[in-house]
Amino acid sequence: MLKLILSRAALAVLFFPAIAWAQSPDRDAQAQKFSTLLYYIDEIYVDSVSASDLVESAIVAMLEEMDPHSVYIPAEELQAADEPLNGNFEGVGIQFNIFKDTIMVVSPISGGPSEKLGILAGDRIVTVDGEVVAGTGVTNKDVQRLLKGPKGTVVTVGIKRPGVKGLIEFEIIRDKIPIFSVDAAFMVTPEIGYIKVNRFAKTTMEEFMEALADLKAAGMKDLILDLQGNGGGMLRTATHMADTFLSDDKLLVYTEGRAFPKEETHAFRRGGFEEGRLCVLIDQGSASASEIVSGAVQDWDRGLIVGRRSFGKGLVQRPVNLPDGSAVRLTVQKYYTPSGRCIQKPYDDGVDAYRQEKYERYESGELLSLDSLDLPDSLQYQTLLRKRTVYGGGGILPDVFVPLDTTDNSPYFTNILRKGLDSRYALTYVDSLRESLEAQYPTEDDFVEGFQPTQEEIDAFIAFVEKEGVEFSAEDWERSSNAIVLRLRAMIGRNLHEGGTFYRIISELNESLQRAIEVLEDGTFDRTNLAHRTF
Repeated sequence: MLKLILSRAALAVLFFPAIAWAQSPDRDAQAQKFSTLLYYIDEIYVDSVSASDLVESAIVAMLEEMDPHSVYIPAEELQAADEPLNGNFEGVGIQFNIFKDTIMVVSPISGGPSEKLGILAGDRIVTVDGEVVAGTGVTNKDVQRLLKGPKGTVVTVGIKRPGVKGLIEFEIIRDKIPIFSVDAAFMVTPEIGYIKVNRFAKTTMEEFMEALADLKAAGMKDLILDLQGNGGGMLRTATHMADTFLSDDKLLVYTEGRAFPKEETHAFRRGGFEEGRLCVLIDQGSASASEIVSGAVQDWDRGLIVGRRSFGKGLVQRPVNLPDGSAVRLTVQKYYTPSGRCIQKPYDDGVDAYRQEKYERYESGELLSLDSLDLPDSLQYQTLLRKRTVYGGGGILPDVFVPLDTTDNSPYFTNILRKGLDSRYALTYVDSLRESLEAQYPTEDDFVEGFQPTQEEIDAFIAFVEKEGVEFSAEDWERSSNAIVLRLRAMIGRNLHEGGTFYRIISELNESLQRAIEVLEDGTFDRTNLAHRTF
């Protein structure tokens, strides 16, 4: 029967429309070649093999030969793969950590079913639907399996709460849980606002505009948009964000592909921040949609791009559904910034080399100095209004380069970060002192302005780190202590309040953010003579 199944599968997968096949005899011949090989493998190969595994391996290998961003997604993984772009998933609505082999609630997600039932930060989930999950080697994957599920379904959890005898039982009706795109939004000076965006999803613009409105109400005149580490997302969301900064019907981006004509996207509505000075922060982790936004801002001389060269992803994917419920995100177009730059970096040396390239930038010296980059005249373009020189050929090059700051680095600090010891200690610390900390620092502002760990608490952290196998180094501590203590404060703040607290505190270590503040305050921005006042 396998022959019949394979034959039907091949026809189902390869059928696009029938008329296209009639005009592509070579493609038809190659499909027949592949189907014939599968037939002989089934009939005479020495060992038993899975046809489905062979086909999936072949699809993955075939896509890797084409480009690094065409990917195969098995049916069972498809929903999870789409969750970050859809901006939500279905489940109970908690942020959690595995702490001492137990699921600990770091915080209930605002508006989710767990918060509505009164589940609190610090609660430990001991049972799920009667199954003991504490002390059983539970993993993050186990938690996903146990607590995620379709909207409307019920899961019963037994919770151990500090100060309460026995287990508290909650029946949680699963619901849609938002995945937030805006990590933080706050004022860094009385007139400069800061927004950090981690992805471009369906809900991103709603969150972004709400944050923008709040900052304007707080007196914001200038904006720093942080896209560092933002790997992209939806093209439509990126153009909507670019439209926020650009007026009239200015070109935002255009796309072209072999099977698709040139398609331009223009600004079409009054933006929420067409006036005011703008800095966009990027680094080697900023890709795709992040590069669309920063490229449009740069090409129209609307603001300054601050940081390090972006990743260099200028390819557009389109989902193609396959008959068994799986899908391929297939590259169908290249996108170009308004000045005509295709900023896709080369991928001729294969997928592994392509992915490794951003890590090799440190070894080449690029993260420390732009002088290490070879920028031939052939890659030069002109901005559209002020005719400044910008570059294509592999990422967005910043207007203001910020070298990677390594002054706080040390092996001791690196080992703490690698093992997540600051995060684990902060979780224990807040769990043991939550009530007193909440009483002393009831608001985020109170915590940011007032909390400093005592020397006794710092010594306790050092002892904890040593107990976890990281030997103390006086020399490394002298070099890294300020950064270590700052991160510890930030981690404690995140566990006590919310994720944005972390970014408010850690902003002191964000060298690109600090440079952008300088650019806006020391006259650098105005001396660049951008066109921002014309929007």
